[in-house]
Amino acid sequence: MKSEHSPLRRHSALLLFLVVSIINLIDRQMMGVVLEPVKKEFGVSDLAMGLLTGVAFALVYCVFALPLGRFADRTNRRNLISWSCAAWSVMTLLCGFATNYWTLALGRIGVAVGEAGSASASLTIVADLYPPRQRARALAVFTLGAPIGTLIGLSVGAWIAYYHGWRAAFVWMAVPGLVAALLVRLLAFEPARGGSEGAALNDSGRPEPLRTVLRDAWRSSAFVKIVISGALLGFSGYAFGIWSTAFLVRCHGLTLKDAGAIMGLAAGPGAIIGTLSSGWLTDRLAARDARWQLGVPIVGALLAFPLAVAFALYPSADPWKWGALVVPRVSVFMLGMSIFGMWWMAPSYAAITHIMRPDRRATTLSIYNFGVTAIGAGCGPLAVGALSDALTPAFGENALRWAMVGGAMGYLLAGLVLIGAVRPYARSIAAAVRGPALAARA
Repeated sequence: MKSEHSPLRRHSALLLFLVVSIINLIDRQMMGVVLEPVKKEFGVSDLAMGLLTGVAFALVYCVFALPLGRFADRTNRRNLISWSCAAWSVMTLLCGFATNYWTLALGRIGVAVGEAGSASASLTIVADLYPPRQRARALAVFTLGAPIGTLIGLSVGAWIAYYHGWRAAFVWMAVPGLVAALLVRLLAFEPARGGSEGAALNDSGRPEPLRTVLRDAWRSSAFVKIVISGALLGFSGYAFGIWSTAFLVRCHGLTLKDAGAIMGLAAGPGAIIGTLSSGWLTDRLAARDARWQLGVPIVGALLAFPLAVAFALYPSADPWKWGALVVPRVSVFMLGMSIFGMWWMAPSYAAITHIMRPDRRATTLSIYNFGVTAIGAGCGPLAVGALSDALTPAFGENALRWAMVGGAMGYLLAGLVLIGAVRPYARSIAAAVRGPALAARA
C-alpha cells in the first residue's frame, strides 16, 4: 500500500523523532558520565550508585511503561511524545540542583516517568510511516538515538562535568529536550495506524481489553523469546554503558575527561556503524528469508560477547598516545563491541512490528521495553556494582574488571535464546501474512 505522505514529509518526521530519541539517551546516560564525582561527593558505595543508575530508574519506568504504551495505542502519539520529552527534560534540569543522594534519586525517578511515555509511541509512528520492506532501515535510523545520544552524553557531558561540575552537566543537557518537545508539538504529525501496510485494525467501537493483548502476547513463543533476549542484551549493554567510563578511570588511570572522550570516540561511532549496518543488512537478508530478521541479532550477540570480555580483561599497560590524549588499547575491543552489540535493536523492534497488529504495537513494544529496562537498565548496572563491591577485598581496583565480565554474559545467553526463537518467529510471520491478527500460538 502506498503511503499517503510524501517521502520528504516521512523522512522529516523520522529525523524529528530521531532528535527526541537522541535527547532521551543523553539524559539517560548522564548518570554514567558523572558517576565517579557524584559517588565521591555524596560518599556512597558502588552498590548505591548501581541502585541510582539502574533500579531507581528502571522500577519507575516499568510501572509507567505498560499503561502509557496502551494509552499510546488509543491516543494522539505525537502529543504524548511532546509532553513526555518536556517532562523528562525538566526533571533532568532538577537533577542539577540535587543536594544529596536521595534528592538526586527523586530527579532520576522523574526522568524515568517522562521517558516511559516516549519510546513505544515513537516506534509505532515510525512503523506506520514505512512499509515492512523498509522498516528495519527506518527503525535503524530512529535507534541511532542510542549511539548518538551516548556519544554526546559521554563526550560533551564529561567535558562539562570536568570543567564546570556535574551539576552543570545536568542543567545544560536539559535545555535541548525542552526545545525538541516544542518542535514535536508544532511540526510533527500523527500518521494513520497501519497506514504503511493497509492492516485491518480493531474497530469494534470499544477499546480492546489490556488482558486480551497480554494473553495473546504471552501465547506467542516468538514474542516471549524476543522479549527475553532483549532483556539479556539490555543487561549487558546498560552494564557496560554505565560502568565503562568509571572502568577506564579506575583500571586504566584515565582522567574523567579523557575517559569520556575515549568512550565517545570508540563507543559512539561503533554503535552508529552497528545500528545502520544492522538495519540495512536485515532488510536485505530478510527479503530472501524472514528468519534473518533474528539471524542478524544472533550473529551480533555472539560476536559482542568475546569482545566485551576482552575489553574488561585486557591489561592496562602500554597505551597509545594521540596528542595529549591517552588511548588505552582496550578501545579496539570497545569499538568492536559497540558495532556488534547494536545489531539486535532495530531488527528486534522491526520483528515485533511484523507479527503484531498496528493497534497493539505500542502496548507490545512497551512490554519489550519493560524487559529491556527492568532487566537491562535495572539489573545490569546494579549487578556489576554489587559484584564489584563483593570482589574488591580480593581484587582491589581490578574488581570492576571481573564484575564487567559477569555483565558480558547477557550477550551470550541472548544469542542462545534468539536461536530458539527463529523457528516460532518464522511461523508467526507465515500466520501474519494470512491475516492481520497476532499469531498467538506460534
